[in-house]
Amino acid sequence: MQRNIPAVRDIFAGIRQLFTMTNIQARIYPSNLHFLQQLKEHNERNWFNANKNTYLKELADIELFAGELLKLMNTHDVIETPSGKKSLHRIYRDTRFSLDKTPFKTNWSGGFKRAGKTRRGGYYFHIEPGNSFVGGGFWGPNADDLKRIREEIAYDAGRLREILNSQLFITNFGALEGEQLKTTPKGFNADNDALNLLRYKQFLLRKPFSDEEVVSGDFLFKMNEAFKAMRPFFDYMSEVLSTDINGIEII
Repeated sequence: MQRNIPAVRDIFAGIRQLFTMTNIQARIYPSNLHFLQQLKEHNERNWFNANKNTYLKELADIELFAGELLKLMNTHDVIETPSGKKSLHRIYRDTRFSLDKTPFKTNWSGGFKRAGKTRRGGYYFHIEPGNSFVGGGFWGPNADDLKRIREEIAYDAGRLREILNSQLFITNFGALEGEQLKTTPKGFNADNDALNLLRYKQFLLRKPFSDEEVVSGDFLFKMNEAFKAMRPFFDYMSEVLSTDINGIEII
C-alpha cells in the first residue's frame, strides 16, 4: 500500500506545532499534589496562613498549566474563558450551608466555558491526590433544555447511541454518567426503546487519571485530548438545543 506522504507530514507537523506552542514548564509537579495532601491533613486557617507562600508558589504552577491547556483547547474549540487564571476555582470553601466546616478545598479545579449561545456543554478539570479527572457535559440542564433533549431522544436516539457506543467515547469515558429517574419521565412513553436514556437528568462525561499520569510530562496533552474527545457529544447536544423537533433553528 502506498503511503500518503504529505498527509503523514501534516500529522507530524501538527504534533510539532502543539509542542512548540506550549510552555515546557507547564505541567503538574509532585509538589502540587504534596501541598494538597498536607492541606488535607491540616485543613485549618492557622496552618494555611503559615504556609501561604508555599500555596502561592504551587498555585502559580497550576495557573501556568491551565493557561497552556486553554491555548491547546482553542485549537479545536472556541473558549470564552479569557485565561487559565480565570478558569480556576477558589480554594476557599463556602461553609455557610454545609455541615463540613473545613475552610479549604483539597483540590485544584477549574472550568472552561464554550463561546456563543449555540456551543453548549462545559469543561471541568479536577486535580486531587488519588482522585484526579476531567469532566464535562450538562450538570443541571433547565426544564426546557431537559425536555428538548428528551424529545430528541424519544424521536430518534440512533445518533446519540452511535456516539456513546463509539470507540472514542468508550475508551475515554466508559459510559454516560449522571443522575437518573427510577421511573419514566412525565409525558414520555414507558415502551420507548430509549427509555434508559430518557431517564437521565444529567448528562456527564468523566475520565479519571492516576497520580502517575498527572505528574507525567505529557499530562497536558492527555487532558487536551480527553476534552477533544467530548466534542462529538457536545456537537450533538448543541445541535439539539439550538433547534426544535423539526430541525428548525431556534437560536
